[in-house]
Parts: sequence; C-alpha cells; structure tokens
Amino acid sequence: MSAVTTPAEAPWHAGLRGARANLAPGLALQLFALVLVLAYYHHAPTHEAVSKLAELRNRTGVVFGVLSTGLCGGLLPFFYLKIQPATRRRYTWAQGATITAFWAYKGLEIGLWYRLLAWGVGEGTGPATVAVKVVLDQFVYCPLVAVPTTVLVYEWCEHRFSGAALAADCKAPCWYARRVLPVLISNFGVWIPAVCIIYALPTALQLPLQNLVLCFFTLLLAHMSQRKPAG
Repeated sequence: MSAVTTPAEAPWHAGLRGARANLAPGLALQLFALVLVLAYYHHAPTHEAVSKLAELRNRTGVVFGVLSTGLCGGLLPFFYLKIQPATRRRYTWAQGATITAFWAYKGLEIGLWYRLLAWGVGEGTGPATVAVKVVLDQFVYCPLVAVPTTVLVYEWCEHRFSGAALAADCKAPCWYARRVLPVLISNFGVWIPAVCIIYALPTALQLPLQNLVLCFFTLLLAHMSQRKPAG
C-alpha cells in the first residue's frame, strides 16, 4: 500500500515508484522465504518443526487463518506504528481495530483461496502447478478481489470512516487506475516471487508462510514510511 498517486503522476509511474521503494525489503523477504522452503525440504529439524505447524493449521482450520493473519497483517504493524514517535498519530485505535479485523477476514478469504486452487489446480508442487497458481493468484485474484478490497478498506480508514468521502472518490473518474493500479504494480515485484515460493509448499503451509512474508513486509514498509515520507 505504499504507492500514492499525485494528480500529475500516471498510475503506472506511481506503481513503478512504489516497486522501486519496495525492492530492497522485497528481496530480503523473498530470500527469507526461499531459505525457509529449502530448509523444509532439505533440513530434517526444520522439516519436523514446520510439519508441526502444518498439523496445528489442520487442527484449528479457519481459526488459525483468521487469528494469524489478523495478527500479522494488522495488529503487529499497527502496534509498531504506535510505538514510533513519527507515526503514532497516523492511525487511531479505531482505525487499527478496523484494519486488524479486515486482515482477520482476509485470513479466512486467503485460506479458502488456497484450498480452491488446491482443488482446481492440484496439490502438487511441481513447476507447472506452481506456475498456474501464480498466474491465477497475481493476475486474477489480486487485481479483481485482493487489491481493490484492501484499497477500499484502507481508504475508508484514511477518510476517518466517512462513507460519503469514500463514495465520492470511488465515483470520480478512473478510480481503479488512480487507486488500485499503483498498488497492484508496486506489489508485483514483491509478491510474484513470494507466491512462487509459497506455492512450492504443501497447501497446509501456504497460509503460514504467506503470513510470515506479510508480517515482515508490512513491518518493513511501516519502518520505511516513518523514516521517509511517501511521495
């Protein structure tokens, strides 16, 4: 959510600017995820520890997704912003609660999405299966569902829960190009490689790894934004 379009800036320029800003943290997170996946397949203690996480995920079902995604995507980044003097006034407690609730819902949604892909594309982790899942994830689910809903919720929070202000912005020309496209482009550089790695794991481990990447990504963006104003 780091790309902000100025009136004179084309959406794709804003997206590319955001992608450049996300490059360093994105590479660090992709390396972390890759090392974890390689360790899962080639390091017995890591495989055993991660397999226990998969068992917990299977036992708890949607509860795991709701709680862990709400924590990783909403609560931890919000608390990080609150303890930093430069950003503690950015979001109110009500906004933080709303964003946390939104990411908790996203945990349910993303978990169902991974299960749908496993059912429709297969449980395999070979290159062909992973490639199909990545294409559906990044070029169908994200542009049509994931990014627009995320933009709407964050914009609603930024407008201090003013439905009228949000509706006015949505009714203005080219809302998708102005608001969604920059975020979508800026996130491609991080999430296309990340989901390639995520889909190389068994289905039960995909959401936990996604949440780890999400948590560190949002924390890094929060850290960067409190040091250097966006735009």
